[in-house]
Amino acid sequence: MSARISLSGLLCVSLLLLVPEVVLAKASYQAAFKSQVEQSAAGFALAAAEEPDYTCTKDKPCSIGCCGPLDDTGKGVCGLGPTFCGTGCTSTCNYKSECDPGWGIQWSNSSTCPLNVCCSDYGFCGTTADFCAGKVTSSPECPASGNSSNARTIGYYEGWNWQRPCGTMTPGQIPLGYYTHINYAFSLIDPTTYRLTPMDDKTGTLYKSVSALKEMQPGLEVWIAVGGWAMNDPGPFRTVFSDLAASEAAQDQFFESLITFIANNGFDGVDLDWEYPVADDRGGVEADFDNFVNFLSRLRARLNNLGKPVGISLTLPASYWYLRGFDIIKLEPYLDWYNIMTYDIHGIWDSTVDSLGPYARAHTNLTEIDESLKLLWRNNINPGRVNLGLGFYGRSFTMKDPNCMAAGCEFSGAGNGGECTGAAGVLSAAEISNIITAGATVTFDSAAAVQIVTWDNDQWVSWDDTKTLAMKVEYANQRCIGGLMIWAIDLDDGTLIKSLAAAGRPVQYYNENPPLVVPCFGSAWPDDVSSDNTSSSSI
Repeated sequence: MSARISLSGLLCVSLLLLVPEVVLAKASYQAAFKSQVEQSAAGFALAAAEEPDYTCTKDKPCSIGCCGPLDDTGKGVCGLGPTFCGTGCTSTCNYKSECDPGWGIQWSNSSTCPLNVCCSDYGFCGTTADFCAGKVTSSPECPASGNSSNARTIGYYEGWNWQRPCGTMTPGQIPLGYYTHINYAFSLIDPTTYRLTPMDDKTGTLYKSVSALKEMQPGLEVWIAVGGWAMNDPGPFRTVFSDLAASEAAQDQFFESLITFIANNGFDGVDLDWEYPVADDRGGVEADFDNFVNFLSRLRARLNNLGKPVGISLTLPASYWYLRGFDIIKLEPYLDWYNIMTYDIHGIWDSTVDSLGPYARAHTNLTEIDESLKLLWRNNINPGRVNLGLGFYGRSFTMKDPNCMAAGCEFSGAGNGGECTGAAGVLSAAEISNIITAGATVTFDSAAAVQIVTWDNDQWVSWDDTKTLAMKVEYANQRCIGGLMIWAIDLDDGTLIKSLAAAGRPVQYYNENPPLVVPCFGSAWPDDVSSDNTSSSSI
């Protein structure tokens, strides 16, 4: 999670759209085409490697598009479709558009766009009004007084939180009664055996300590979360999800390991957090799109044969950029629900995106969350099988100018790491609360439904407090969403989760005097979690 990149902002900038078939001044067309490219998947990938140029000559081809007819000075303009790639094309004449706006499939890679988003007149895929030319995506609507999201409150527990110098949370310190499900994060997948393997032996000792909480809270379910952002970082685990999805023999090994893990540790389901299929910058390949569906169908069949319910959920990004790698329509029948990461919409990575730039924005902006969820509604995903992601942490920046500290002002880098969490650009809810208590300035952004905190002349963080969390819960109910998903239980000192109950979410029954001895409770970590024991073993 700590580096989950969400790029929904790529599709949120208004564009000047012009019709390619109309004879246009070169400069006007070039500017419009450039603006379209910068919002496209191809343009973003290119911008990461070079600064694209939208003019061409006989010896200088286009980075994106075809080089159209040259003028008297020997210069041409890059574009797509028959006007640029047909008669008179100078170079890269086989370049095809993302989608077909009506000029014929022979000029396009696909007749439609991924996730049913709109195809612009320039052959690029997007979601804004400029791309969609007046087409409106309808969203689910339920009464404002509804409580659909009360059905589930899923909290992720960071099994590695013991590594922090302070602000840790043992399994026995997890607040009971507030979560219906706990997702233990994370287990990895061995790239050789395809069996589950703990992140390290310390986190592996805590599985039964977490599942034992079910003795205190009847009805609580504990699931194992597999994967996470870091598993697809460069290294031995980078392609393991792709390799697993491509091989039924590897899947059989994984299924056996998962079933054994669930039986031995008293778990109730598995959450798959693949970040991300198809995305080549995350170790993905094109075949992932179809392979993942086959993998999920086989997993569902195996678990159905166990004679007891075992859940499957899938974690989804909130951005078109990465979500387009999931066949969300075909995956849905095999899942209990989707957990959508409607946080990390913005962060330090914005500085590398031409259409965004190094400007401070809230990472849980409700307006952008609403646009992100329309990617699901475009595909008729059942909102009752969606859990809205809430962050019990903030994304922070170091601001460039102490006289410009509002949202939209320029940042120079990530915010200072917290005393306990230690990572630049991230602060836990508990750390932010302490900063506010020490005298920081708090500004409520009602449109974004976030709080912005500034201090020390250059530090800036956006986060959700009790007020803005209540606003997001109300929004979830208005959209008929079936539950909430929280990252992460251990980043909160109990204040935020208890505030959700105070706002009307039901508290689950729990027994303060369990009938069985529950291991590893109390303020101390278990004795067998030693600082020098860091090896991993497969399950």
